[in-house]
Amino acid sequence: MMNEINEKNIIEYSPISLALVGDGVHTLFVREKLLRETNLSHFNLHVEASKFCRASYQSKAFDKIFEMLNEDEKAVAMRARNHKSHNAKNSSPQDYKKATAFEAIIGYLYLLKREERLKEILDNSFID
Repeated sequence: MMNEINEKNIIEYSPISLALVGDGVHTLFVREKLLRETNLSHFNLHVEASKFCRASYQSKAFDKIFEMLNEDEKAVAMRARNHKSHNAKNSSPQDYKKATAFEAIIGYLYLLKREERLKEILDNSFID
């Protein structure tokens, strides 16, 4: 049986699980944006998207959107950033933690079906 995810029970979910969902949502957003704007081949689309879907980029995106977060979103971000986790092999511990926080916010908004807010955050997170 699938449980409904809502504002009351979402805090029961691991921030790393929220980040896992957010990673997928962010990757899809980036790929769709690039496809619409560039019409790259599938290989080049993957190569270009990978530049935006790595911890170093997501860390900068987190810094860019942090001030626009409301208190609930900041709380999710801080839970994810402070959660004990392993370090990614291709990023600094600081970048990895910020990237996890960024992904957790995306997952949180997606799972709560806050589409307008999710689009606002994703659009503002994009760094050319």
